[in-house]
Amino acid sequence: MDEDLQHLQLLSIFHYVLAGFTALFSLLPLFHLAMGVMMATGAFHEGTAPDERAILQVVGAMVTAFAGLFIALGLTFAACLVAAGRFLARRVRHTFCLVVAGLECMLMPFGTVLGVFTLLVLLRDSVKVKFAVAAPAPPPGAA
Repeated sequence: MDEDLQHLQLLSIFHYVLAGFTALFSLLPLFHLAMGVMMATGAFHEGTAPDERAILQVVGAMVTAFAGLFIALGLTFAACLVAAGRFLARRVRHTFCLVVAGLECMLMPFGTVLGVFTLLVLLRDSVKVKFAVAAPAPPPGAA
């Protein structure tokens, strides 16, 4: 088997593994989400003054929003990692794989290592040729 194809296959597998870890860690704020919802809906309002209730509701809404945003972004990025792994295995969407490899460098330490190795492999001329060969031909009449 060609060395470039072996490297792409290994990178694909490692992208799936990193996607699993990313999805798992992005679900850590579920506790904060639940606490924010309880604060916003009034679960902790017994025995508090009306002005304190309003503050608890605002803080609860903010905690809920931040936790929900963190979870949504983490799961979206995990989905992008899965897509990049699939595209690496199929040798399509070279630019998407490059962008995801650059973004995953933010996930220290494993994402950084995987992102750098992915960039090094994807920037080889021999790998670019393999992506060009594997890309499907555009439909007739498409500009």
